Amino acid sequence: MRLCTQAPGEDVSEKLDYTPGVFTVERHVRGKWVCDDCETLIQAPVPAQVIDKGIPTAGLLAHVMIAKFADHLPLYRQESIFGRAGLAIPRSTLAQWVGVAGVQLQPLVDALRDVVLGQQVIHADETPAQMLAPGSKKTHRSYVWAYATSQFCETAAVVYDFSPSRAGEHARNFLQGWKGKLVCDDFGGYKASFELGVTEIGCMAHARRKFFELHATNKSMLAEQALRYIQLLYEIESEVRDLDPDLRRRIRQEKAVPVMDRLHAWMIAQRDLVPEGSAISRALDYSLQRWAALSRYLDDGTVPIDNNWAENQIRPWALGRKNWLFAGSLRSGKRAAAIMSLIQSARLNGHDPYAYLKDVLTRLPTQRASEIDQLLPHRWTSGLPRTLKNDG
Repeated sequence: MRLCTQAPGEDVSEKLDYTPGVFTVERHVRGKWVCDDCETLIQAPVPAQVIDKGIPTAGLLAHVMIAKFADHLPLYRQESIFGRAGLAIPRSTLAQWVGVAGVQLQPLVDALRDVVLGQQVIHADETPAQMLAPGSKKTHRSYVWAYATSQFCETAAVVYDFSPSRAGEHARNFLQGWKGKLVCDDFGGYKASFELGVTEIGCMAHARRKFFELHATNKSMLAEQALRYIQLLYEIESEVRDLDPDLRRRIRQEKAVPVMDRLHAWMIAQRDLVPEGSAISRALDYSLQRWAALSRYLDDGTVPIDNNWAENQIRPWALGRKNWLFAGSLRSGKRAAAIMSLIQSARLNGHDPYAYLKDVLTRLPTQRASEIDQLLPHRWTSGLPRTLKNDG
């Protein structure tokens, strides 16, 4: 009779599974004691929560806000998803949770704004967002402004400001007495800030875009030549991107200044030759009229060549408005801006936004006001024991 023996080794296979909508219940049991001498009833206090006497934990609140503001799931869709898991939570309740959490997080957003305004170089950009007009079922165009630290800054942060219009007063109200270097496009709303002492830093990407569009449409040879010059500037920027500011400035002075001088001379010469009012004349005028602002990055290694960094921070709003369509009011728009400021800043610092928000919402009810900055995204670290990052 033949016996089979086990062969050496084994095969292991793994499969990835997913369990959607798993909810758990946290039960807090607080015992009661009575003093034999004075007959006083003693009981441990209720743990501090963001929503007093509410059912959501910090984890559930963080999930709802991440789903709405990071994954762009409107509350009515979340209501449906929760319903499939057997949990009936009306969207009105979800909206109340988000509203209360937003109010509790506002001091943290205010502290984040102070951090951004504490920098000498700030990016600014704005994008439209629809808002429901008060007392009406119609929407009108409002705006979201993004104010971000530079990619060359050790502190990564962005603050969004929701406003009912694109008027320059909203930018002035946010910047207040700040007098640093503002990287922006040519939007006229910033002009008053420049008159008040803010230094304008032009965006080379916007200047390039004028020639790129002209070349893509008409195959303009002059536009192609301008693009070649600008490409040289960006090749230099790729070389100095990871260097310290002083070395970056020195290399720009050595390599980029001669290119900018040639580009400027070429533009002036071509402007005298092209027809007035033509597309190429408008592209040339855009750069020539803003030459001082476009050139300032050459003299400061902490200043970027363009405003693409701010445009990247605006992108979450462009994605979100395709799903939630409009803000229900100015207050809800400002609340969304505040929460998204924390979520996007957490991303910029390499954090999982859910882990960050859950931890912050857990600690916030007992956090001292004087120590609120410990919860800022660029200072927060996950896990225990918690340590703080330097501001940089």
